[in-house]
Amino acid sequence: MDGTDELHPLILAAARGKLPTWASVGPSRRAHMSRVAGLMESWARDLDLAESDTARWRAAGFLHDVLRDAEPDRLRASAPPDFAQLSGPLLHGPVAAERLRGEGVADDELLLAVAYHTIGHPEMKLLGLSLFAADFLEPGRPDEDGWRRVLRERMPHDRGRVFREVAAARLVSTVEKGRMLRAESVGLWNRLLAEGFGGSAADPSVEENVRGRTTAPNMSPADSAPEARS
Repeated sequence: MDGTDELHPLILAAARGKLPTWASVGPSRRAHMSRVAGLMESWARDLDLAESDTARWRAAGFLHDVLRDAEPDRLRASAPPDFAQLSGPLLHGPVAAERLRGEGVADDELLLAVAYHTIGHPEMKLLGLSLFAADFLEPGRPDEDGWRRVLRERMPHDRGRVFREVAAARLVSTVEKGRMLRAESVGLWNRLLAEGFGGSAADPSVEENVRGRTTAPNMSPADSAPEARS
């Protein structure tokens, strides 16, 4: 037995590419989710994770945007209180996580990853950090100078530095747009620095590498940067 039989049926189905009946995604969104799931599975296998964990990683790739194309007003009505004031494009993660929890999914690591895949969270574990990166780096995103491709190639062996560059890119985008940062986004950045991910906090290469690389095709720019409130 490889342990996948112990996964919740919704997670096992998602790992196989089958979305919940309540999913709200169009063809281009589904293609994005498939690319993210492919990255997640590839990285899990490179890390030699158990089959059950590889299935969880792949499922997270499919589930992170499972409500991305739903009407924001409908999502806001069922959003947890802490997220009710988020902009429309950022509501889908928290609401999807709550929906999964309500249907019996008790995988807290995966639920946190889905809920915070757009803005990050300091308590994210490896699955969540990898989803945070995969959503930003998947090959369907614009990549004129090859920066995203280079970061993908550095995963997962140089994951600490990649996580830091992705977090920096999201933060820089938010600040340049004049938006407020959520405490979770700042907390993740501080954690990455405290744990030594990415080298010295004074390393200037991060800012040089991330400017102007934030927008994704067929997706709101808000998917690429953690618009936030205090």
